[in-house]
Amino acid sequence: MDETRLTALPPLHALRSFHAAAQCGRFRDAASALGLTESAISHQVRKLEDYLGVRLFERRGNAVQLTAAGASYFEDIDPPFAAIRRATERLAGPGGRVTLTLPTSLVTMWLIPRLMELEAALPEIKLQLAPSNRIIDLKREQIDLALRHGKGSWPGIASVHLFNEQTFPVCKTGLLPKNADPQEALRSVRLIVNAFHKEEWVEWAQARQIEPPSLDNAMVFDGTEQIIEAVAGGVGLGIGRRPMIDRWIDDGRVEAPFGTADESGYAYYLAWRDDTELSVPARQVARWFVAACKGAKAAEAMFAPAAA
Repeated sequence: MDETRLTALPPLHALRSFHAAAQCGRFRDAASALGLTESAISHQVRKLEDYLGVRLFERRGNAVQLTAAGASYFEDIDPPFAAIRRATERLAGPGGRVTLTLPTSLVTMWLIPRLMELEAALPEIKLQLAPSNRIIDLKREQIDLALRHGKGSWPGIASVHLFNEQTFPVCKTGLLPKNADPQEALRSVRLIVNAFHKEEWVEWAQARQIEPPSLDNAMVFDGTEQIIEAVAGGVGLGIGRRPMIDRWIDDGRVEAPFGTADESGYAYYLAWRDDTELSVPARQVARWFVAACKGAKAAEAMFAPAAA
């Protein structure tokens, strides 16, 4: 064998460190992803720069930015890294880690009650949750899957519809009389406002063709969980968001005095990068989510076992 063909490869530990740092945008995050120290990542990147004879990163405080040469090199080596991962998964089997980001309210009020079911269905997969109310860059932060709230269109993202969001007033069971008049209720009961959706009471009233309520005496909360706890405690009338509110209605703690049919115009989607093929474990998790929301036939059509 011609030894020069082997020595033409750069140091592989250095190459892996560079690839992780380019994805993460920070040596510290790359170190965390690879189980190394930040200084080890820096040393390996410097080793690769010495080997290539070019600078790959510009250091900017705690972050790093690829140079033109570094960006070009990353674009060339990223596809082979993905190919190696897929080849390894085909040989090693479906077990592995899957990272999932989703809104914090969805974790608490929708996923956690189903978590044991998911783990029982996919015991070989280690699901790592990354709850966040910001839109995470899936490539930069090395996230496999995301549950996103919106209209299903994000640049560079493929998505599958899971369920529509419905928004409607809810209160502690028995707080309002049966068949209460909505207009009178908005005047007589304290309203609870979501700080991130301050116009939702006005929008709901306009959709019902009734006078928008005054919010002068309203109580404002930052999160869906706080709002539902306040509603269940009898503080006042709040806007519930389906499917998060369903469990509270089902067990009788809260009720929807004016019905539950109002669509918000938004939905929840399962999302992933459109420039990369899902790993075998990620496809299995994706299939479970679609089955849980839309049924087994829909899941099989979208993520057939044979395609994994």
